[in-house]
Amino acid sequence: MKRTEARQKALQVLFQLDSTELTFEEAIGHVLEEEQRSNAFLEQLVRGTTENKTDIDAALEKNLENWTLSRLPKIERTVLRLAVYELLFATETPSKVVMNEAIELSKTFGDEKSSKFVNGVLSKFSAE
Repeated sequence: MKRTEARQKALQVLFQLDSTELTFEEAIGHVLEEEQRSNAFLEQLVRGTTENKTDIDAALEKNLENWTLSRLPKIERTVLRLAVYELLFATETPSKVVMNEAIELSKTFGDEKSSKFVNGVLSKFSAE
């Protein structure tokens, strides 16, 4: 599984975990197709984002203007959490790549304004 696909799957898993009472394993099982096996990068993204959610949310709150995290649409909030996890905790991927992947995820799963919003928030992290 390529990293882009792993990020897409991780976004779907995180979205489910935020919306339901599923366990980590159940959520991954729902997202992966039967012939697919899990992937270390996918699991790292999901576990890392969920385990560091408090720190990620605090960093996001600091960089949101005229918004609170709870007011954000779920998809943008989930994309931002995933990207901020990579920017702050999984630093092996260049920040430009993380930002580009997050923008693409928001174009795929969000509405026409999502990618601009995500780009605006994440650009504050790259400036830090």
